[in-house]
Amino acid sequence: MREHMCCHVLLAARATVRLGVAVVMAAAVLTAGGASEAQTPPSSMAIGLGLALSPADIERYAITVFPDGRNLPPGRGSVEQGSRLYAMHCAACHGAQGIEGPAARLAGTDGFIGWSDPLRPLRVRKYPLQVLSVGAMWPYATTVFDYVRRGMPLHAPKSLTDAEVYAVTAHLLHLNGLVPGHAVMDRETLPLVVMPGRARTVNAWALEP
Repeated sequence: MREHMCCHVLLAARATVRLGVAVVMAAAVLTAGGASEAQTPPSSMAIGLGLALSPADIERYAITVFPDGRNLPPGRGSVEQGSRLYAMHCAACHGAQGIEGPAARLAGTDGFIGWSDPLRPLRVRKYPLQVLSVGAMWPYATTVFDYVRRGMPLHAPKSLTDAEVYAVTAHLLHLNGLVPGHAVMDRETLPLVVMPGRARTVNAWALEP
């Protein structure tokens, strides 16, 4: 019985010694690592993933057009030019007048019923995207330009020149009755167009007075 108890005490003592040694070794490793890290200059701690972009590379992708027209590119396009481009690249998805679909409705008011468009409920029922109109919902004409330049036409995004995007944008604005048929859009005239959707838009980042 006494020998049995001695064995248990001996085993417990050995476990305690091993645990103590492990704790001391871990503390030593952490201390050494901290000292080494403190002595290592930050430049040698770089992970080394990715490549730094040059200003020229950044300029290629920094194409966001802001609501006030900042970053609009040079170029100009007329409603007439945009009408031809629209027929070639856009009408198949949005319809000849921008209201037929099946893709998103581009002109007119929002909603399920339009008194000037008796077939609209049927189209909305078949294509729910038709319930919202870009012309009535989007708050800034510059955003129309930005979106068209980035993502349209669907089968070949970014294939239009800046002048062609100005022209298509001018045509879309004309379809919504926001500019006359002889209008020409460029970096000066486009920001001046007031979209009906601006009145229903709340800016979460209002400018300082």
